[in-house]
Amino acid sequence: QVQLVESGGGSVQAGGSLRLSCAASGFTVSRYCMGWFRQAPGKEREGVASINSFGVRSHADSVKGRFTISKDNANNTLYLQMTSLNTEDTAMYYCAAASRWWYCTPDKQNEYNYWGQGTQVTVS
Repeated sequence: QVQLVESGGGSVQAGGSLRLSCAASGFTVSRYCMGWFRQAPGKEREGVASINSFGVRSHADSVKGRFTISKDNANNTLYLQMTSLNTEDTAMYYCAAASRWWYCTPDKQNEYNYWGQGTQVTVS
């Protein structure tokens, strides 16, 4: 069965860094659109970044220059490298996969078929 498991979250001071991981099973990451999303308390879930089957990346304006999405096809794992974290980045972070690989963007959450359980990132 399809499964996405996030890890790497935690508590950090402003200005710090974290790398989130998303281990996928039951499907091949290289053939899917993969994305990171986040949801802060009291707010709607928002797109953070995506990477398509060709390796083309897209990042939300709020994280450009600070966050970088990447993947390791050999390990079937998705990553989100986060630097220069600030308190506005505090949220539950989710990875997701979309089978419609030709339409890959963090702005279209409805396109993502599979979701992980999330990992908490707290910046203080």
